[in-house]
Amino acid sequence: MDVIALGQIARDLAVLVDALPGPHGTTPVRERREMLGGKGANQAVAMAQLGLRPGMVGVVGDDAVADRLLEQLACDGVAGTWVTRRPGAATGLVVDVVDCGRSWRYLEDLPPEVLLGEADLTAAADALADVQTVVIQLQQPAPVALTAARMARRGATTVVLDGAPQDPRLRPALLAEADVLRADHREAELLAGRPLRGADDTVRAARELLECGPGLVVLDAGQEGNVLVWDGGEVVVPLADVVVVDTTGGGDAFVAGLVAGLACGAGPEQAGRLATAAAASTVRRLGGRPHLTPVGVVEQLARMQGRAWHT
Repeated sequence: MDVIALGQIARDLAVLVDALPGPHGTTPVRERREMLGGKGANQAVAMAQLGLRPGMVGVVGDDAVADRLLEQLACDGVAGTWVTRRPGAATGLVVDVVDCGRSWRYLEDLPPEVLLGEADLTAAADALADVQTVVIQLQQPAPVALTAARMARRGATTVVLDGAPQDPRLRPALLAEADVLRADHREAELLAGRPLRGADDTVRAARELLECGPGLVVLDAGQEGNVLVWDGGEVVVPLADVVVVDTTGGGDAFVAGLVAGLACGAGPEQAGRLATAAAASTVRRLGGRPHLTPVGVVEQLARMQGRAWHT
């Protein structure tokens, strides 16, 4: 096993409609997909599709939905050894409603029982310290994320944080444990403590976060792409030019591509390109489930050739 993803596992229901109905109204569904989802599972599946051997740390209920999701996880090449089945809990559900303008709205049923607790990490402690990389989704409780990061630090594991800590008081401690920090635009503004306008402003924020501990900071700069900042370098990788159907899961595929690139020895710019190609391949489909193939990613990378600039 190369990598462990720590985060949400849920049943995803994605529907495409022409427009949302008004009060007491109805509208036909143009496309519907039901799938294994949740940010943690999406990242683990995408990493498997990119050639890594991932495991998963997360929580599901003890219902029939969990049976199906864990079976799919195994079929996708993800080890579910450290997934906790919570007695009496219902597995999480996320409904993704996308309209013809590509705007999404999420309806989430993610009860506290299906969030990770520190006791859920006990069985995975040795594995967290032994694998090459641990990816920690910061939508989980901040104390649990910090414990997982410290467990990983007992070995030579690379710690990747995805998002912004739920508890700002634990932010310094979490960032001090990180090798890589990745955040979308909203999360980047939370981390920076101010609005971020454009790539230059985002690069400055990434430089500030670099001083807090990570060796690589990757922030979403909106329509200008993603900035990657490390000691001695910085680059902006523009978004790929694709027809977007649903941005759900694009960030998860980006994280998986970033991890896969770094795990294979690529530098930050090359890993950022792979991440962008993986995200582009995902947003062309409804729902957050990745559908990455080596051929598709290579073709997307070829179309992106030369589309990056150093600041």
